[in-house]
Amino acid sequence: MNVNPITRLDYPDPDVIRVEDTYYMVSTTMHFMPGCEILQSFDLVHWEHVTYVYETLDHTDAQQLKSGHNIYGQGMWAASLRYHEGRFYICFVANDTRKTYLYTSEKIDGPWKKQLIEGFYHDGSLLFDEDGRNYIVYGNDEIWITELNEDLTAPKKDGLHRLLVSDHKNPELGYEGSHIQKINGYYYIFLIHSLRDRWMRTEACFYSDSLEGEFTGGDVLCDDRGYCGQGVAQGGIVDTPDGKWYAMLFQDSGAVGRIPILVPVTWKDHFPVFGQNGHVPEEIEVHSTRPGYIYQPLVGSDDFCNGLLPRWQFNHDPDPRYYHLDALQGTYTITTREVCTELTQAVNTLTQRMSYPSCAAEVTVDASALKEGDVAGLCALQSCYAAVGITKHHGKYEVLMLDKKEDGILDMTEGTVVESHQMDFRLEADFCNMKDEARCYYRVNKGDWLPIGTVHKLYFKLDHFTGCRFGLFCYAAEETGGSACFRDFKYYDVDEIS
Repeated sequence: MNVNPITRLDYPDPDVIRVEDTYYMVSTTMHFMPGCEILQSFDLVHWEHVTYVYETLDHTDAQQLKSGHNIYGQGMWAASLRYHEGRFYICFVANDTRKTYLYTSEKIDGPWKKQLIEGFYHDGSLLFDEDGRNYIVYGNDEIWITELNEDLTAPKKDGLHRLLVSDHKNPELGYEGSHIQKINGYYYIFLIHSLRDRWMRTEACFYSDSLEGEFTGGDVLCDDRGYCGQGVAQGGIVDTPDGKWYAMLFQDSGAVGRIPILVPVTWKDHFPVFGQNGHVPEEIEVHSTRPGYIYQPLVGSDDFCNGLLPRWQFNHDPDPRYYHLDALQGTYTITTREVCTELTQAVNTLTQRMSYPSCAAEVTVDASALKEGDVAGLCALQSCYAAVGITKHHGKYEVLMLDKKEDGILDMTEGTVVESHQMDFRLEADFCNMKDEARCYYRVNKGDWLPIGTVHKLYFKLDHFTGCRFGLFCYAAEETGGSACFRDFKYYDVDEIS
């Protein structure tokens, strides 16, 4: 028996397919690079990294964190993953460029060929019909279908284009998050929206035996698993080799992000029935197509001796001129590129997802090459971040905590002078029942861990729209060219925290 939630990490807007005995999942990666991560599984519960579809997207100034620009809350959203006639297809929009991207590959691990689809299709979902015609379903509040041309570059001239369903009068959230699938001769559109009297994700489904006909249906799941009133919704369904069906949805879980939830699906009169008696079961019996398979972890420690592991993503585009990996020394070094007053504008910040319900990380920082005013350390990355770091002030090294409040005010603890330029930092986070708190520590010469600053409140906010992450950062407040060297990153999940 396996227990929800799946992955315990921020993998929102999932789309899952099965190709022979393997399940593949794509989810939103927004401003993190490389982007559009694909995972694989053989049982729908345990997942591991397969590939990223792109290293960088368009490399605009905003994607590079240049001159105060950024793409927080934008970037790559809600991809559609399909496999058709021996080829993989991934379609998504980027809200900063207002473009619709289509990547194709004969192999799941690439290489991926990039093209654009003319138009902007919010939360688009691809359909390859049996008659050879191609469609995309998309929209928010109003859900539309548009027929695409043969090479998927633009709407087909005089092709089908019509409104399917709408919920545009919903004061909380109308229909969006489209997933269209054709199953046994019927077309199914899976959507999310909110309850009208309060915010709560709800899964809906509409179906028809014809794309020109009327789509009927309604809500199929309205359940929060007893977790803080946060509904489970948005995603499609997938079948197993033995004919069972499951939905891969997600649940808002506070600052840690939006976590996948697996829901069994049965059928009644050609209509899907989600869950058990209207609820998401906590324990689900699944069968692996490869029993005994050992999965590589999605997050974890790193000694930086094996290149950049796929569990790491940069915050926005990296600039290779200003970071260096030394496999022999086991170090990751960031050199400052431009002066900035915000940790969130620091280039080459390296991140990993934080884990529900609690986790911690440690890292050793060599600050000997910092310049006056530079700050380097370990953070809980989001708009209202917490960070513990070391700075150079009047030629002396000081340890400090950065405490960015929900209201945007940045508090910095008064620096504690330390004699060493090498420091260990630790950051702990507690996400249980949306407690969403972080605590910072430091130690000198492998001594006792010393707390610094206050308990920090974390928030999931729409300005970044992603779950909180551990980040290794270095930025310049006065002049560029300083650097910090990181080594021995250690990741602890809830079972390892004393």
